[in-house]
Amino acid sequence: MTEAATALHPLPRRRVQAMKEYHPPLGCRDALRLDFNENTLACSPKVREVLASVSAGSLTRYPEREPVEAIVAAHLGLAAPQVALTNGVDEAIHALFETFLDGGDELLLPVPTYTMYEVYSSATDARVVTVQAGEDMRFPFESLLAAITPRTKIIAVANPNSPSGSVATRQQIVEIARRAPQAIVLIDEAYFHFYGETAVDLIACTPNLIVARTFSKAYGLAGLRLGLLAGPVEIMRWIRRVLSPYSVNSLALACLPPALEDSAYLDWYVGEVLAARGEFEVALDAAGVRRWPSRANFVLVEIGPRHAEFTRRMRDAGVLVRDRSSDPGCDGCVRITIGTREQMRQAAASLNETLAALRAASEAP
Repeated sequence: MTEAATALHPLPRRRVQAMKEYHPPLGCRDALRLDFNENTLACSPKVREVLASVSAGSLTRYPEREPVEAIVAAHLGLAAPQVALTNGVDEAIHALFETFLDGGDELLLPVPTYTMYEVYSSATDARVVTVQAGEDMRFPFESLLAAITPRTKIIAVANPNSPSGSVATRQQIVEIARRAPQAIVLIDEAYFHFYGETAVDLIACTPNLIVARTFSKAYGLAGLRLGLLAGPVEIMRWIRRVLSPYSVNSLALACLPPALEDSAYLDWYVGEVLAARGEFEVALDAAGVRRWPSRANFVLVEIGPRHAEFTRRMRDAGVLVRDRSSDPGCDGCVRITIGTREQMRQAAASLNETLAALRAASEAP
């Protein structure tokens, strides 16, 4: 075989070739993990009990998610056909986009926001339309309404938003759905528990509303990959055609009911994070670090031109934070996950030491 022949290989479709690549910086995470907005402590003890009791024989059978979907639906006050469990919220978003985005359609995004919206939409023939938040990082409601066109097919709103921590109000969500009846309005409530306000009940009166949730954050089940979509039965029927019937594994399905039942543990962890967030915001203010108000388990801060060095020095100090400087409107910004009060006191000490070291280095002759 000639050298030219061996160089040939099948190419994917052009949309895949043009897709944005996403490489999560997950290596070397043996430190205080304040970079991915995970639960920084542990899942419910009741989940660990279930994991310890799983038999080898149970793993030989294909997973059945319908019974657990019924449990989750009841937990949300919905009917079982209105809820679909997914392999993390990423699969939920991917399936939604694959179901509804076609050539000539537009995905409308307020930015900065969750990176994977644009990544998954780039595999479709739809066009991404972005609406930039202002310097205050508030949800750009009026600008978003003005950007709606007859071609708008999906409007994705992370609520609370990442990386900013800002929120869209209930009234704004209702108005967006009303102004874009031809579009799916996705409300991604990954950080709902730290905010406390949901749009799930609006599904009953809003025929184009879809809500996404994840169990990777407050519940501490990121390693099991569990998410969900909830919406009107008519919309969910189409999405189920795209979802793999076995994408949610048996271990995840076994662990979800006890996680939902242990509300005491969930409430304790959320309360701990909210208290820690308040303390850490005070520490940031005392250090003279600009921050934006957050309703989630993280805070976005402005470090400036030395954001990359700050991130590296924090890692060297045993604290992982996420450089978000490449996000639209976030030049020089770093996002810091909020853990427990004890963890955030450690983070605040490392932050102060890192800032002092940066100042000393900049003043050196």
